[in-house]
Amino acid sequence: MPEVTIRQDDLSGAAIQALVALHLGGMHAHSPACKVHALPLDALRAPGVTFFSAWVGDDLAGMGALKMLAGDHGELKSMRVAPQWLGQGIGKAMLRHLLATARARGMVQVSLETGRGAAFEPAIALYRAHGFVPCGAFADYVVDDFSQCLTLAL
Repeated sequence: MPEVTIRQDDLSGAAIQALVALHLGGMHAHSPACKVHALPLDALRAPGVTFFSAWVGDDLAGMGALKMLAGDHGELKSMRVAPQWLGQGIGKAMLRHLLATARARGMVQVSLETGRGAAFEPAIALYRAHGFVPCGAFADYVVDDFSQCLTLAL
């Protein structure tokens, strides 16, 4: 795995804005329109959301965000690895960073919503490998034939 630096990001750089746009485009391409819950730039800058970027040297390699829900519950948002860095441990590094951040902030549970199908399987495998298990709907999500929710007790 390459040496990865993860830092809090204000989403002002062109490279990170392009990766967010790629992520949103991918979610729209692989999800029913009413099931796209990926956050646009403004929502990723909202209070209660902390956004991180992953870098290998000067190259943007990935991104992820942690959203504070009620009490001690957090939500993973906008996990994405840049195409040229797929399969090189960037997603794993970001997930571990987000979970460590959640623990440091006193969260006792972290959940996420994702889709079903081939486009989502690599991410689901990563989450399951780190202990995430299926759960019922949380926040405003609905579990159905497309959407699924996963959670991890920290």
